[in-house]
Formats: sequence, structure tokens, C-alpha cells
Amino acid sequence: MGLSEITTRIAQAEAAAGRAAGSVALIAVSKVQPAERVEAVLREGHRLFGENYVQEAARKWPAWRAAFPGAQVHMIGPLQTNKAKLAVELFEAIHTLDRPSLAVKLANLAQARGTSPELFVQVNTGAEPQKAGVLPDGVDAFVAEARAMDLPVVGLMCIPPEDEDAAPHFQMLAQMAARNGLSGLSMGMSSDFEAAIAAGATHVRVGSAIFGARDYGAR
Repeated sequence: MGLSEITTRIAQAEAAAGRAAGSVALIAVSKVQPAERVEAVLREGHRLFGENYVQEAARKWPAWRAAFPGAQVHMIGPLQTNKAKLAVELFEAIHTLDRPSLAVKLANLAQARGTSPELFVQVNTGAEPQKAGVLPDGVDAFVAEARAMDLPVVGLMCIPPEDEDAAPHFQMLAQMAARNGLSGLSMGMSSDFEAAIAAGATHVRVGSAIFGARDYGAR
């Protein structure tokens, strides 16, 4: 498929939803992708990427940032509290704020540094026991708690259940965000980003449709 086809489809979905061109940010998910594939997308001019693993990002991105000015990297995988210090130094945004202990850790780091990455609260819209995220009925309280710590919460993020229609989950997330005065909606992946854009997504996370299938054996 590739970058140009995905950006074309995003533009078409924006237009179909009556949204302004360029209102949706494409996060190219570069986790466990070979360096040559990521560099090809960087050379095409794309500058926003997503990583799931702190150590992997720390290995790869300092050199790429130096070589490709303006490159930004967002954390889109689960964040262990003991990796938070490295994460806040590496990423422009963290999409996986999902528990009070992580909020406290990020708040302490923000106080010490005087700055913080932008934060999205991850919501477990399907209430799946194996999945991280704040449960839907706890979102309002958690957002208020994070704001009380002066954390820069800009939006919500979700990963709908694989075996369900994603659209109702996207609509639920959009309603929660609106209720809490949050403009950011990180939702939609390779298979469903058009539906996410129709529901108001501001950030879509697309990996294999841009880079090709991942080879986890190569990690």
C-alpha cells in the first residue's frame, strides 16, 4: 500500500466527514520495522511516527532525529512506570496514560523537568480484562485527577476489541472527550481509520499498511 495511498485515503475520509483538510495527523507506527523501511518513509517527507517500546525508540530515534529535522515520535504502547523517565525525554506525546501510579510518576517528572510530553488517556472502551486502559465509567474522574496534577492531558486514546465493530467505540470515545473538554482523539488503525476519522479522530495510527508486515522475529 504505502504512505501516499494512506495519506490519500485520509484526505478522502476527511472530505467525506466534512472535516478540514489536514485535520487528522497520521502516526506512522514504526515499531519493529527494519531501518530501511522507516528511512524510506522519512525520505518521503513524513515526520510523525509511533513506537511501542521505550528501549527500541531510544536505540533508533536520536540518530534519525538528527538526520531528519522535525521528526516527532509518539509513545503508543503500554508504558511501565520504571521507563517513564526515559519516555518523557524521548517522546513528544504519550498516548497510553492509563493508571494513577503512572500519572503520579509523570507529574513528578514534569515538575522536575519543567516540561512534559502531551498526554492522551487510554480508555478500555470494550472493558476487556486483558487490555490496559481506564474503564469508561472511570474516565471523567481520572481526567480530573490528572489535570489536578497539572498534567497536559490533551485527549483520549482507544484500541477497540478486535472482534467488534469499531465505530461505536470511536463514537463513545468522542463523546467522553467532548464531555471533558478534550480535543484530541487518538483512534483508528490500518483496518478502521476511515471510521475513526468519521467519528472525529485527530490522530490515526497506521503501521503495516505503510511499511509492510512486521517481522517480530527480527526484533
